[in-house]
Amino acid sequence: MAEIPKPKVGFYGFTGCAGDLLTILHCEDELLDIFNAVDIRSFLMASSDVHDDEELDIAFVEGSITTDHQLESLKGIRKRSKVLVAIGSCACFGGPQAARLGCGDWEKRFKKVYGEVKHTVAEPRESHPLDEYVKVDYCIPGCPIDKHQFFFALTRLAKGMPVELTTFPVCAECKWNENECLLLKGELCLGPVTAGGCNSRCPNHNLPCVGCWGPTSEANVASEINLLKERNFSAEEIVNKLRLFGGAAMVRRFADLLGIKTEEPAGKPRQKKARKPVAAGKAKKKTASKSPKAKSGKKR
Repeated sequence: MAEIPKPKVGFYGFTGCAGDLLTILHCEDELLDIFNAVDIRSFLMASSDVHDDEELDIAFVEGSITTDHQLESLKGIRKRSKVLVAIGSCACFGGPQAARLGCGDWEKRFKKVYGEVKHTVAEPRESHPLDEYVKVDYCIPGCPIDKHQFFFALTRLAKGMPVELTTFPVCAECKWNENECLLLKGELCLGPVTAGGCNSRCPNHNLPCVGCWGPTSEANVASEINLLKERNFSAEEIVNKLRLFGGAAMVRRFADLLGIKTEEPAGKPRQKKARKPVAAGKAKKKTASKSPKAKSGKKR
């Protein structure tokens, strides 16, 4: 019986703190199992032996896009990958560096820091998440990602199965951990509208949720906004909190309830459907899959 080839996998990083790739690299107890389960062709933090001109079954990409060179590299990764997975808040939502995304004042802020200096190595641009430039099949959120969610996703993708992440909010995990509700104590907590999966790390330490896991699909958004307004938080305070990790994407979702206007994405809008992963060793198909949509950690 012929041996089934291992999926070819690549790990890449753009603008961010590299915390998501480091989370994977720091899994000392599981790292050998990861390397034995898949054929890692590129992971610069783990090995200098990279193969950046090969076709990949799965590409995991961290960080937002902030230069023309990064955008070119991202498009190249997308072109030669069957499945592209955004890992971490920066790749999924833009991260803190995209907190002002959509405000239209990027050039002014950039010149305030760098002046009129001429850039010769790379042309800078306002930071955007991956899906505003290319099709992203799945998002694994977090700042940084949770290693168990990554293991779960990698295992399923390696077997040609769709990724399924949590859809319930952080509030559910807060209740399981028997935390006292910070909203009822007057804190600006985003737990009700933020996707779970972090085990309510911040509220566990009496700190309000900052929304770094991105918006949840199971959120009573209207009630959250009304409750915050009843607690005398201004629209500006709420928007700034939502922007911290969610960028313009989080604010666009709540714009009507907050009574604010937002700009459209800078890149061409992308279709938000999850694509059925292709098992290792199988050729790409040009026809669209007729299988049902898979749940994913994608922002809505």
